[in-house]
Amino acid sequence: MSERTDAATAADRRRVQQAALRAGVWVAVAAAAVVAIITTVIVAVMFATSRPEHGPPHPGPGGGGWDGPGDRVIDLDDVVPLAILIGLIGVVALGFVAWWASKRAAQPLADALEVQRTFVADASHELRTPLTTLTSRIQLAQYRVERGGDVDAVLADLRRDAAVMDAVLTDLLLTAETAGARAGDDDAVASVATAAHDAIAVIEPRAVERGVALVADASADLHVAADHTSLTRAVMALLDNAVRYSPAGSTITVRARPAGRRVEIRVVDEGSGIAGIDPDRLFARFARSNDAPGGDGRRGFGLGLALVRDIVTRFDGSVRVENTSPAGTTFLLDLPSGGRHTRER
Repeated sequence: MSERTDAATAADRRRVQQAALRAGVWVAVAAAAVVAIITTVIVAVMFATSRPEHGPPHPGPGGGGWDGPGDRVIDLDDVVPLAILIGLIGVVALGFVAWWASKRAAQPLADALEVQRTFVADASHELRTPLTTLTSRIQLAQYRVERGGDVDAVLADLRRDAAVMDAVLTDLLLTAETAGARAGDDDAVASVATAAHDAIAVIEPRAVERGVALVADASADLHVAADHTSLTRAVMALLDNAVRYSPAGSTITVRARPAGRRVEIRVVDEGSGIAGIDPDRLFARFARSNDAPGGDGRRGFGLGLALVRDIVTRFDGSVRVENTSPAGTTFLLDLPSGGRHTRER
């Protein structure tokens, strides 16, 4: 990880240096062009507004003949105001070029800050659910210890949840470093059933608290061209959203079916549907509905569904609201099946 971080830092430094060099070249070239244009225009104006000098003609060489029309007179009252105006226009043009070049030079820094902000927001959101699950399991372990019960199963669940948190954090770090797709994504293959069960295991403590049942309906031999951790994160986010808006006694189902060379994964809940926001806007970062019915009272940051979109897009997939009504909502994940070589072109 240290070598990868050092390489990323060196690459960022090169990007900033190259951007600064490009900005300097642009400013220098623009300054030379502006100066050349101003000089050319002023000389042309001076020549166009000049007039022949009135006075005795100049004798030709050797005291005889004439030297043509004589010298030309330039009226400074006409030329100076125009020269000042052209100079001001040149200053404005140079200022605009310098602003544009500075903006280009600062773009790598802006990109780095955006990646940093995105990572902090994504990490805080992605780790919140596993942390909540860990807290619930720790409380359960304490309860059993106080009463002399067996805690081996709870400890095994805690180890698994800690592993999930580690995998999620690693995936977020790698995604932030590569700003999207990264090496190894092309060969990634994940079992839908395994990812669904892992996601359910993390979300289940919250679902139990709310009296909501979680069910996985996916064939063991159904695979998609995606990384296991990323797919688990996507399903977790959809389940987390569904649990938040599902009433007690309802069921949330993760259902996966092959569809040609694709796999369709549906998360179906029995909540009251989406209200107060266009379903297409749900996948925008920080998009929230002020009128959404139900909910568990937790503060939401509108990141979960945006992260799902980012994940599936990375693997040439898509996510959308297939249908929503007062009887429930269905989210549809569409991903390439099997290995990347089976994808539709």
